[in-house]
Amino acid sequence: MVEYFDLTKVEEVEGTLNFHLKELNLAPTGYLAEQLESKGFLPEIRVQDFPIRGKKVYYHTLRQRWRVISSGEMISRDWALVAKGSGTPSYE
Repeated sequence: MVEYFDLTKVEEVEGTLNFHLKELNLAPTGYLAEQLESKGFLPEIRVQDFPIRGKKVYYHTLRQRWRVISSGEMISRDWALVAKGSGTPSYE
């Protein structure tokens, strides 16, 4: 996570820890040789994680998107947010 995201804010609100993450502007694997244009961010994803010291934990994640200049294709990095067999996260 630390290779691809900046931690932009941590806040505690009513016993809930909120970690705000913003994806870095680094080309996804397979597109390193392509010329890309940053097109901002996809809508925020909110993922609930395991509690820390009895407090709920949410990751508010902004994912980057790009346009491949040669083809006009819109791309984003493919993130597997849950390891196989670990259950289903709460997305909002």
